[in-house]
Amino acid sequence: METTEPDDDPEEELPGVGVVTIATNRSLTTDAAGETIEGILEERGFEVPMREHVGADHDKVQSIVSRMVDRNDVELVLTSGATSIEPDDVTLQAVRPLLDKELPTFNDLFSTLAYDAFGSRVIAARTLAGVSGDVPVFCLPGNRDAVRLGLEKLVLPEATHLVTLASEGETVADPEIEKEIEDE
Repeated sequence: METTEPDDDPEEELPGVGVVTIATNRSLTTDAAGETIEGILEERGFEVPMREHVGADHDKVQSIVSRMVDRNDVELVLTSGATSIEPDDVTLQAVRPLLDKELPTFNDLFSTLAYDAFGSRVIAARTLAGVSGDVPVFCLPGNRDAVRLGLEKLVLPEATHLVTLASEGETVADPEIEKEIEDE
């Protein structure tokens, strides 16, 4: 099953997206990748109830992503930056322990698309995707073009579907258990 466009159902509610960018050499006002993410999301009708910027500090990254996952108005989390192989690139190490399930195919697909778009330089790019609780989390590079590629080709076409899949286990009760509770 291949999906290339977000569902066009006007009745379908788009998930709220938390965005955190990680970079020591930029701020929230000079963050091209974060601006790109927010612009693409808003252009497509997604709400961004929380956007933060943090330096490449393991504990701060982990704390912010964890807070986003715990919010009721955030159903999907996107990070951008600190994903390469430089010594202070800590995003994947900070986020991975928060994930209950990883989505390894995301990294495979992103690598293939990025190689086609950018060539062998992509060898230093690392990405991560998974689910924390019932919230899908995607860690993208800090490069504006790489962010656009990941969002437009992979994340957004599947965002609503992934949010639905991740939350179904939490919100759909077993009818037999429901009946037993009612009978008590």
